Amino acid sequence: MKNYAAEKVRNVVLLGHSGSGKTTFAESALFRSGATKRFGKVEDGNTVSDYEAEEIRRKVSINTSVLPVEWRDTKINLLDTPGYFDFVAEAKMAMSVADTALIMVSAKSGVEVGTEKAWEYAEAMQIPRLFFVNQIDDENADFEKTLADLRAKFGKAVAPVQIAYTDDHGKFVGFINLIKRDARKTVDGELVQCEMPADKVDQVEVLRSMLIEVAADSSDELMEKFFNDEELTEEEIYDGLLVGIENHTIAPVLCGSTAMGHGVRLTLSTLMRFTPPACEVKKDFHAFNENAEAVLCSATDPDFSAFVFKTISDPYIGRLSLFRVMSGKIDTSTQLYNPEKDSYEKVGRLFVVRGKEQIEVEELNVGDIGALAKLSNTGTQDTLTVKDHVVVLPKINLPSSVLTMAIKPKGKGDEDKLSAALAKIREEDPTIKMEVNKETKQTLVSGIGEQQLDVMVNKLKAKYKIDVDLFDPIIPFRETVKSKSSVRGRYKKQSGGHGQFGDVVIEFEPSGDMSQALVFEEKVFGGSVPKQYFPAVEKGLQESVLSGVLAGYPVVGLKATLMDGSYHPVDSSEMAFKMAASTAYKEGVPQAKPTILEPVEYVEVIVPDRYMGDIMGDINKRRGRILNMDAVGNKKMICAEVPTSEMHKYATDLRSMTQSRGEYKHSFARYEEMPMELQKKVIAAAEAAK
Repeated sequence: MKNYAAEKVRNVVLLGHSGSGKTTFAESALFRSGATKRFGKVEDGNTVSDYEAEEIRRKVSINTSVLPVEWRDTKINLLDTPGYFDFVAEAKMAMSVADTALIMVSAKSGVEVGTEKAWEYAEAMQIPRLFFVNQIDDENADFEKTLADLRAKFGKAVAPVQIAYTDDHGKFVGFINLIKRDARKTVDGELVQCEMPADKVDQVEVLRSMLIEVAADSSDELMEKFFNDEELTEEEIYDGLLVGIENHTIAPVLCGSTAMGHGVRLTLSTLMRFTPPACEVKKDFHAFNENAEAVLCSATDPDFSAFVFKTISDPYIGRLSLFRVMSGKIDTSTQLYNPEKDSYEKVGRLFVVRGKEQIEVEELNVGDIGALAKLSNTGTQDTLTVKDHVVVLPKINLPSSVLTMAIKPKGKGDEDKLSAALAKIREEDPTIKMEVNKETKQTLVSGIGEQQLDVMVNKLKAKYKIDVDLFDPIIPFRETVKSKSSVRGRYKKQSGGHGQFGDVVIEFEPSGDMSQALVFEEKVFGGSVPKQYFPAVEKGLQESVLSGVLAGYPVVGLKATLMDGSYHPVDSSEMAFKMAASTAYKEGVPQAKPTILEPVEYVEVIVPDRYMGDIMGDINKRRGRILNMDAVGNKKMICAEVPTSEMHKYATDLRSMTQSRGEYKHSFARYEEMPMELQKKVIAAAEAAK
């Protein structure tokens, strides 16, 4: 593959709902550009993009694939992203290096949740977007309704540049180019020029005037001509489109059938002609210097910098780091520096990737996307630069990992292998989180949704030969007391020679400080308990509060005051007083009205207005308390406090209630008393576990 100058590179991310045809579009583009000799199909599991075993088995994309297409004299780097929302991080990372979003929409299903989210992502990333209405040859396709829905949802920026037309039986016949008023129909699978269908003339003129209006918006001169009812030339319309796309005021709509290949060539030509080159969209970009101060960098800067947006970790080929050149250029002689890890990296061999294929190249210019193998200290979202020009590029804000499960290997002795394998999986997917809970001793993994964790389990088995089970994590309850009690604890043991004797009177009560397990004080008068035994008494209590008297959970918020006691000048010892304190704890805490506390989370749920009632009702059912509601853009954010035990798999439930339009994040708030009927269940479960 030859080296392309920056103005000849386009980076296009394919977005859209799952099943809208992103992978098939990429496959068709590769085939029609001559990059591949065979047109692969998702159903057959032989596409260039979906090459991993899980993708082939599920027949959906799980990872972002980079697919460079050489179209005429331009290189178009297509980034095929997953449509499933569990893998939204893949799409967001791809968008961070893209210059244009091509949003795929099914003419059968119309505007779906994935379409809405794709638009939102493109708006947030501030990149131009185009629509491709796919599957227009399907008998259930309705192009006109899909176009109307797009305009209703996203406004007058949505402007068709071509439309599809059908025969009297509703069967797809061909396309009409609105700018040129040029009609083409399919003959033996190929598009040939034909006369404009008589019944389409009026519709074409209406839609063409709509297109001209948004194109004229791009300049005062064109707008003046438009208001004066002067005809805009084809070239003026094209110029207006070019400016409007770059300014995000126009989102052109193309259409076709990716499976049949119809409309793919025109779309590639449109991307080549009307979307801005890589060096223009991100001409100026923000970064941080060595002092962590914000600086503005430029793509015209001769010094090299790059952003690593994806890591592929394979047991056989090792680590492959995919990056976009943000400034300067890279060749095999470039000495790379990673400022975040303060380490140097060797280039060795430089690649561009096409699916799993690695094509070796000599150099890459600014704006292009490439790959480096076996970088020792560089991970996803790291910056690569040169030592003389140190900048750190800002990281992408990825979605929260809200679904947590406990994970355990089935095989004995696989714990260390599991930890190493999860570390490699996390290199590929930063939204997979892992931690070992010190209290429950469970290894916990967190992700965005159940599909993502299921893929992780299958990947552990297929790639790393580790069978694991996922199960609900243990809820870390706490115990405390609600009233005061005073008891005597005595430890006496006689076994010949020196015996053991310790005697204490301890008062137990709530401390009011739930951040501490135990507050220990002494109010001993007259030396009834010598001072040298105070630490032993406290130690006995500190060990005791690790296990509560109701269900064995750690105790918090307990105050213990040593009031009195007695000792034996020969038989008393630190051990004896420690045991006496433990005895007092076991007798005194049950008398101080012990109770179980449950963890409560602070939750922020963001949903469209129409779901507010359902979400609030559901939070109430989960024993939650609504704190307040705020507007977030055109959505609402509900802030609430909900017990942790009621929030397990809430990510799945929220997705179901809102058709995947809702999102949430949560954090630990505090502990509070659990209802008595639920406490009984927790105590019974603890007894059963014993």
